[in-house]
Amino acid sequence: MYQYDGHDQAFVAARAAEFRDQVARRLAGQLSEDEFKPLRLKNGLYLQLHAYMLRVAIPYGVLSSGQMRTLAHLADNYDRGYGHFTTRQNIQYNWTELKDVPDMLDILAEAGMHAIQTSGNCIRNVTTDAFAGAAGDEEVDPRATCELLRQWSSLHPEFAFLPRKFKIAVIGAAEDRAAMKFHDIGLRAKPDVQRPRYDIWVGGGQGRTPRVAQLFEADVPFERLLPTLDAMMRVYNLHGRRDNKYKARIKILVAEMGLDAYRDEVYADMAERDPAAFAVAGKEYDRIAAFFDRGPVAPIDDVPVAGEGAFAEWLDQNVSAHKVPGHAVVTISLKAKGAIPGDATGEEMRLVADLADDYSAGEIRVTHRQNLVLPFVPQSALATLYGRLVEAGLATGNVGLTSDIISCPGLDYCALATARSIPIAQALSDRLREREAKARAAGVTVKGPTLNISGCINACGHHHAANIGILGLTKAEEESYQITLGGRADGGAAVGEILGPGFTAEEVPDAVEKIIEAWEANRLEGESFTDAYQRLGKAVFKAAVYEEAPRVAA
Repeated sequence: MYQYDGHDQAFVAARAAEFRDQVARRLAGQLSEDEFKPLRLKNGLYLQLHAYMLRVAIPYGVLSSGQMRTLAHLADNYDRGYGHFTTRQNIQYNWTELKDVPDMLDILAEAGMHAIQTSGNCIRNVTTDAFAGAAGDEEVDPRATCELLRQWSSLHPEFAFLPRKFKIAVIGAAEDRAAMKFHDIGLRAKPDVQRPRYDIWVGGGQGRTPRVAQLFEADVPFERLLPTLDAMMRVYNLHGRRDNKYKARIKILVAEMGLDAYRDEVYADMAERDPAAFAVAGKEYDRIAAFFDRGPVAPIDDVPVAGEGAFAEWLDQNVSAHKVPGHAVVTISLKAKGAIPGDATGEEMRLVADLADDYSAGEIRVTHRQNLVLPFVPQSALATLYGRLVEAGLATGNVGLTSDIISCPGLDYCALATARSIPIAQALSDRLREREAKARAAGVTVKGPTLNISGCINACGHHHAANIGILGLTKAEEESYQITLGGRADGGAAVGEILGPGFTAEEVPDAVEKIIEAWEANRLEGESFTDAYQRLGKAVFKAAVYEEAPRVAA
């Protein structure tokens, strides 16, 4: 893991002290809410429906066991005993009191954590593959690039007041486990002689106008990475719309200018600037990479692991291949039957911290699918680890199944939401876990389509990028749920297509089940949902949901 130095620590401590003074002035009535709003947003503090929400940054999703215990402490002492892990690899506390926030930030600073740039029109938390540094298919560890970008973007004077929020993701493997192409800028790191080279993608995003990113330039050498990103940001900052927040993202700018024109202007901006300003980047990258290159585990003998029943299910779904012999990557599902996706209690967080110390070199990851990862588990410890997860109620073996649902908090918390997400996720979880259990008992492969839920058009639940997406809206003062099909967040990223008229909350589980049944009835052997959808077309699924489902010949 990257370790904060004196500069990092002083940086977050100074920001916490600054915000303490701002909160004191707000509580004393010296600042109005309008005056306070831009100050609190710079520190990750939102005013939601019922209370303030503090969003804490987990840079590129990496936590030490000690930091996880700090998050548990905050949950138990400043919230209602739990926190919510998000699709941005952050954590949110939904019931904070304003008077407590300065103390929370001080506690975070002591643990090498903060809430800086988790909100506002700035470069947000850089995200990556939660298996980074551990995945068996990884070509380049993306974490050093992520940390370099964190340092470059933190309080960047030119990019503190962008036209709109800005999100960057970095991956280093052929398989995209970070939805890279749905970000404003996506980077695919690839091996080179000394430092990585990068494919740079631009203009992805979700919300009202979902877009899949376009390839800006391939095989960019490391020396040109920061100069290129800096110029891309400057062109966006200059031309991005500030008169309409719904058209302010870089995806709109690239679409309106055209990729070629945007690229030409970026290159023209680069030509006017001295690249020597970024000469220090290589040395800093090497310093950062040294923290990750050491690696917390050494190769050991492979230990074949097999099981029966629920343990076998857990091994199949939650355990992944590791790049270091004798080890495995373990995903802890936060999607038990009927659970709220992404929620974890303080007690559960402490248990995960203990497991990380005992089995994973003290390290934990947060995934963009709202689960937790132990990235360095010896194969010989898998059975014991599973037993402890069973005791804690955290042994659900459904990672990658349809019941591994992404969901935003929706109208239960969010002031922007137009419908509830959590009850829909819980109802679907109950139905889907029952289906999956029956299928496994019958010896049928249960891996199915991904399912994501958003409570409004802002798409914090990534519904556009799901095989089955659900969007909650309000129509005629009633909640209505629109279903999209065919979206995907992997290397073949695509935006889902609206199926048809919306459904009531009570109708959603039946509709989803009919969609899955139509796929199962009509797919070719081994055919994924997205492949089947592309081959069959929308009509087959629409008929299954709104009429009698005809069987389509292969």
